[in-house]
Amino acid sequence: MKETGERKEGQENGRFKLTREHLDRVRHIEGFPIARDEDIINLSDPPCYTACPNPFIEDFIKEHGRPYDPDNDSYHREPFAADVSEGKNDPIYNAHSYHTKVPHKAIMRYILHYTEPGDIVFDGFCGTGMTGVAASLCGDRKAVESLGYRVLDDGTILDEKGRPFSRLGARKAVLVDLSPAATFIAYNYNTPVDVQAFEREARRILDEVEKECGWMYKTRHVVDGKVQKDRNGDPIMGKINYTVWSDVFICPHCSAEIVFWNVAVDKEEGKVRDEFPCPSCGADLTKRTLERAWEKVFDRDIGQAITRARQVPVLINYSVGNKRYEKEPDEYDLELIRKIEESEIPYWYPTDRMPEGYNTEQPRVSHGITHVHHFYTRRNLWVLVSVWAQFRRATESFMWISGQHRDLTKLVGVDIKKLFKGGGGPFSGGVKGTLYIPSILVEKPVYVSLSNRLKTIVRAMREHFNENVITISTHSMTQIDSRDCSMDYIFTDPPFGGNLMYSELNFLWEAWLRVFTNNKPEAIENNAQGKGPREYQELMEKCFAEYYRVLKPGRWLTVVFHNSQNRIWNAIQEAIMRAGFVIADVRTLDKKQGTFKQVTSTTAVKQDLVISAYKPNGGLEKRFALEAGTEDGVWDFVRTHLKQIPVFVEKDGRAEVIAERQNYLLYDRMVAFHIQRGVTVPMGAAEFYAGLKARFPERDGMYFLPDQVNEYDRKRLLVKEFEQLSLFVTDEKSAIQWLRGELAKKPQTYQEIQPKFLRELHKARHEKLPELSELLEQNFLRDEEGRWYVPDPNKQSDLEKIREKALLKEFEEYREGRGRLKVFRTEALRAGFKACWAAKDYKIIVDVAKRIPDTVLQEDSSLLMYYDNALMRLEE
Repeated sequence: MKETGERKEGQENGRFKLTREHLDRVRHIEGFPIARDEDIINLSDPPCYTACPNPFIEDFIKEHGRPYDPDNDSYHREPFAADVSEGKNDPIYNAHSYHTKVPHKAIMRYILHYTEPGDIVFDGFCGTGMTGVAASLCGDRKAVESLGYRVLDDGTILDEKGRPFSRLGARKAVLVDLSPAATFIAYNYNTPVDVQAFEREARRILDEVEKECGWMYKTRHVVDGKVQKDRNGDPIMGKINYTVWSDVFICPHCSAEIVFWNVAVDKEEGKVRDEFPCPSCGADLTKRTLERAWEKVFDRDIGQAITRARQVPVLINYSVGNKRYEKEPDEYDLELIRKIEESEIPYWYPTDRMPEGYNTEQPRVSHGITHVHHFYTRRNLWVLVSVWAQFRRATESFMWISGQHRDLTKLVGVDIKKLFKGGGGPFSGGVKGTLYIPSILVEKPVYVSLSNRLKTIVRAMREHFNENVITISTHSMTQIDSRDCSMDYIFTDPPFGGNLMYSELNFLWEAWLRVFTNNKPEAIENNAQGKGPREYQELMEKCFAEYYRVLKPGRWLTVVFHNSQNRIWNAIQEAIMRAGFVIADVRTLDKKQGTFKQVTSTTAVKQDLVISAYKPNGGLEKRFALEAGTEDGVWDFVRTHLKQIPVFVEKDGRAEVIAERQNYLLYDRMVAFHIQRGVTVPMGAAEFYAGLKARFPERDGMYFLPDQVNEYDRKRLLVKEFEQLSLFVTDEKSAIQWLRGELAKKPQTYQEIQPKFLRELHKARHEKLPELSELLEQNFLRDEEGRWYVPDPNKQSDLEKIREKALLKEFEEYREGRGRLKVFRTEALRAGFKACWAAKDYKIIVDVAKRIPDTVLQEDSSLLMYYDNALMRLEE
């Protein structure tokens, strides 16, 4: 809704009331959360947010969307190819943490580039809703100008060089996530708040809770072992700032109890010792050799005895007036903790059992933590639920409390060096992306932590938290209740393999909301869920197929990728292309420089990526259906693809090579386009390269359309330097690419090129790489002086046939062999798979693929593409 009042009016007259009938209509959608209907309804704020599949999405699109009209559609954008470096020190970004998060200012740049005011932006893995925040702030002049852009009075936005590229105006957003915690945070991020009223109420509640529970964080003031007293003879009481707790272990030699803090912490050096003696028997010990001390206690909340790791308080930091002191816990402190442990907490709090999983296994094994309430000290749990109970609805408190939530649990460790040597706060946020319980942890008073957090959240609310034109839905991205071709742009940051187990990590948050993630369609690798690389890829393919379906033709998809494993990158790339998208630009985030640089190949990616892909317009798909498997179809695709690639990219006065315009990547994209549509590729690489040379102007090793080359030439004259792409040699294909680049500079003898080749060689263990002399013989020509050079396209075709014959002969040996293939020539497999695809021998592709290591198959995009598509054809 455009106005808060309008939304409230709609809710009051029942127009947007969420009912069980609504839930019944969407219960079949994959990822419907696990919860009672009343809890889902109580958490929701229809129509903009529901803690289940949103039954009002279609109404939102009808009201705010613009139908796709292919006859009058003039949309065109090149992929966003500028550098992006947005820091995370921003009040909006810091208002709430999350496991992965792209700064909203970075997303704004993409939205401004690809969309117009009023367009609908879609994010199916929305997390905390930064895409929604970014879409809204595209209408905020101050926010847009903070990116370094200039906004004219008529709303035209100029880039850093003064060129118009967008218009000021909010975009609308559709946000989806499987996690109820994520969508609820996203809802809070994108909902207006009366900041003054919220701050006033929060401070009132903190004051009340401190009056009620302040006695729990009191300690007696002790100096030189003596309790200090006031004039009346009563003990002087200090306010606890934090309490340090330590694990207790057993010496394997004498069975004496050992407090880890006492034996392992070197207070003089400010570090934890690797080795230390047992104080009882003197035996040399390490943490690994110690046995954990366990204790059996009755857990009244679940009505049964539990076994938990023994932990004891070892240090109290407290204040008397404005001065800080430290002490070891005395009998008063221990008695206070015992009293709290034995008391009933007079408020509701979650006691759910943690699910079986990867992250949840660690605290269970290390500390016996099996239920939600075990993650808190009894004292902090009591005070936290006192605050929670004061708010009438979770919407009023969740953003504030959950944003500080980790600091209130046993997940917070101590930075020993800072604790004793200074140099910053002595607390560690723990191991992010895990539920790891440290052996030395810190307990901070809840109302102190929340008071500090309040300053951050209020500042963020003042910066943003405006009314956005947005709808938020809670379910799986594998099934979207939206019409075809309804979204104008997609920005997404999906899960990547086994990087993060979102449903496990969010379980603590969701227990407070009483609505849990349905992890059956969760797109991750997780042994506890029975999901490996194949299951992950299948789920991602379903997600990207939905993205493809709802995106308008000719529009763009931006994917942010964080993973260091090649096989995960290839799974994502395969999912994107199998859905029908064409990748037009891939850039890696250089974390040291904070800038984006291009990827030089379709594999071997070891950094964060930003992938730009487009959905081909209906014209290309219709023409391809008529031209499929012909030369005309190849060149029609190339012409259409070249229109979507940046013409010129400049940075700091240097022109960059645009990798996607080089012949080998154009060939890869053309092959993928055919294979993903089940069509035979009508020509080999050499014939393709010759055709490129004959049909398209070439500049600096890149190919252009005739109307693009003039623009490139003009801009090329204005820069002083030309930045070449670096390329590592990992296999035969990259070796040939590297040699082609070197020999294109000038003809060289074997003796000249061999030392340089060896410097760039980083061969994989399984790779049977031909000798350099053989690579030169099969792919290049030699002049009378013995110098190797790049042949012209016509002779290249003859060489290609000779080489392909040798590769297919080697592939035949692999095909006829038995057992696992441990060392092999990857190019022979690629050539063999290509030939089998053309001959429709899909079973041979599948049989040979099953004999090579799975890691090799998953990490080679070409082999994976042929295998997946052959498997699909066999299943049909």
